[in-house]
Amino acid sequence: MQGLSEFLPISSSGHLILVPQLLGWHDLHGDNSLNKSFDVALHLGTLIAALWYFRRDIWRYVVAAWESLRLRAVTTVDQRVGWLLLLSAIPGAIAGALLESLIEDTLGDPVLIGVNLIVFGLVLQWADGLSGVRPDDDYHQKDALLMGIAQALALSPGVSRSGITMTAGRWLRFTRESAARLSFLMAIPITGGAVLYKGVKLASSGGIPAGYGGAFLWGTIAAGLAGLLAITVLLKYLRTHSFLPFVIYRVGLGIIVIVVFATGLR
Repeated sequence: MQGLSEFLPISSSGHLILVPQLLGWHDLHGDNSLNKSFDVALHLGTLIAALWYFRRDIWRYVVAAWESLRLRAVTTVDQRVGWLLLLSAIPGAIAGALLESLIEDTLGDPVLIGVNLIVFGLVLQWADGLSGVRPDDDYHQKDALLMGIAQALALSPGVSRSGITMTAGRWLRFTRESAARLSFLMAIPITGGAVLYKGVKLASSGGIPAGYGGAFLWGTIAAGLAGLLAITVLLKYLRTHSFLPFVIYRVGLGIIVIVVFATGLR
């Protein structure tokens, strides 16, 4: 679930909260700290998937960024895009650090997640209806700032990090495939920073609990493989198709979630 929903524009954080509740999964015995630790492992898996898929691009950007440091100037497209992808993580990192308690204690309400799924799904549909011809190497300071701010909004479960950054990309007139590629590349620094931060907290609190090593390992592997599949399929799909199926899924799921949790059917 994490691997698919991290890269498809349907909200991984929302699904990680909703699916166990809807399907009655209690494998982690309701231990909130254990759930959060397991989420770190799942995000590590999707981070590895993105790093592997874009390994050539990442290496090119790293080499270009190192060269720009040596020259103390940004003179090429790769240097500009590489630095801007890194800087795009700043709004989300700041918001996450300042609002961590609010996010964990308040924004995980299932009804709110359902509303976010619907509202931001419809916003995605609106933005996807705009014309877009810009390639991903036409990524500039304004794009990094606006897409980075959009990425920060995804701290609220149900918004979808990939969905809101693709929405911003389409609004900025990138092609569907370019908006998706930029969204996935933007995920690497913000996810890497979050995994490192939460991984250090996990290690300082005693590491993986005894008896859960296998679950964490296979969770990481499953998330990575599913994430790699999601990236590959979605980029190919968006060359000739729109985001409409994902919008329909979001709206349908959002309605079901609101009805189930607001009426006490569950």
